[in-house]
Amino acid sequence: MIPTGLGVGLSSLLLCSGTASALVWNTFDGPGSPACHNVSRVHDATSVEDMQSVVKSTIQSKSLVRAAGKGHMWYDTQCSDDSTIIIRTANVAGIYDFSLPEGAPHGSVLVDAGVTFFQLAEYLHDRGASVGYTLTNWNISFGGSVAMGAHRSSIREDSMVAAGVLAMEIIDGKGEIRKVERNESDDDWLAASTSLGLLGIIARIKLKIYPDSKVYAKQNTFDEKELLEGDIYGMVAPYATANLWWWPYKRKFHQRYYDVVPANFTEQQGFQNTFSVTELEAFAAKNLLNSGKYLPTSNMLMEEIFFGQWEKPNFREKTTNKAIDKWPVYGWNYDVLIGGLYPDQKAQWDYGLRAYTLELAFPVTMANAVLKRARGLFDEELKRGIIMTSTYRSGINIKFGRHYFDFLGQQTYNTSDGVDWSKGTIMFDFPSYRPSVGDEKRFNEPFYRKVANALIDEFPCRPHWTKNTREVFARSKKHLDPNYLARFKAVRQKFDPNGIYRNVIGEILDMY
Repeated sequence: MIPTGLGVGLSSLLLCSGTASALVWNTFDGPGSPACHNVSRVHDATSVEDMQSVVKSTIQSKSLVRAAGKGHMWYDTQCSDDSTIIIRTANVAGIYDFSLPEGAPHGSVLVDAGVTFFQLAEYLHDRGASVGYTLTNWNISFGGSVAMGAHRSSIREDSMVAAGVLAMEIIDGKGEIRKVERNESDDDWLAASTSLGLLGIIARIKLKIYPDSKVYAKQNTFDEKELLEGDIYGMVAPYATANLWWWPYKRKFHQRYYDVVPANFTEQQGFQNTFSVTELEAFAAKNLLNSGKYLPTSNMLMEEIFFGQWEKPNFREKTTNKAIDKWPVYGWNYDVLIGGLYPDQKAQWDYGLRAYTLELAFPVTMANAVLKRARGLFDEELKRGIIMTSTYRSGINIKFGRHYFDFLGQQTYNTSDGVDWSKGTIMFDFPSYRPSVGDEKRFNEPFYRKVANALIDEFPCRPHWTKNTREVFARSKKHLDPNYLARFKAVRQKFDPNGIYRNVIGEILDMY
């Protein structure tokens, strides 16, 4: 399964056993992967005004309401456990008010909540523009991305999606539109910048855009010791965007990095494969990964296979659909940084390849210590055959984030813990295959909780808001700044005094 890719299976609904009137709202993984347990109704919104109307009727019925986009969600934390109405935003997808004067360094565009990154990327590319580095996976919607603090991996550039937002319109707890403009001294902005959807539905977003650019992608391979003892920050900071892929069984790292080249530098138009597979590949991977539930050697073999595949560029030439087999790869901004699905393939989840995941952010100044501690945990269990990686053609994803100030973001700074977050964050994104056989638990299942507990208890950390369990959120709460939580709560009470936009995360953080 995938570390950051998203599916479109959220619309799959099943009747809850024993509750004829309640529905389950699933994550992108589909049936058996609930995001919300107790959904009373799903409304496919057609406009911002339509969403407002539903919210107002919800107030009258004293129900709870949550927006749902394309589904950057792994666990059952999207809603409260109380009965909730889902407003699906996929059809609220207008793009308008494009403005990028010729020769200008930047401009702006207005997008509706349900617009995906891929939809906007095509729209902007046709007009010679892009969103720069404030971008993320191809099929995530903007409204959800801003609400959940989504981000690209970069320390040099602003890469958190909210960093590219100039203003947003939020449907508050009364069904009215509140416009919030970028202002780092305004608590409304600092709460809205990563709101978890607790202020209301982000209905429209004004984004900063730039002239389109070509970029290159390049990759190096390192022995693990060289990296763990080296300058991790220095390996990432010089580039517009960069991340590391860790292969613990092989004790190797891949360093992949990207930066700008002149538009006329090359005619190549590389397009990156974001987690798509052929039916044959999916069948083979699923069978071998399922055997890894019982045989540790299968897990080790899968890492060998995935490592070998990841050594080569996972790119094709967009104009011919032919594989690109040499680094570096060149192409247009979004095609190279994100890409999407190859035209003859499907997403992993469409073939039943699913995952558990854990993502925690730490100060980048502690990068070596965090990864060494993880290495020690791996070594303790290696003889028992842990599943060290299970994403298709990728290892454990080590991402980075430039410091960005708001109340609930992974990359915020000036916090009460006294830790130096000013150089940015390192994100430890650890996916593992979810077997589709037996009890769906992994080989040596207790190991994964052991990793989470050790890293949370021994280092200051912040959870990714869509990629962790309820237990991880509860255990991580002690590291969040209580003053920032209180200031967020004060804004929330102003926007949603009756608490109709509830979710499990807010309940864990005591925001009600």
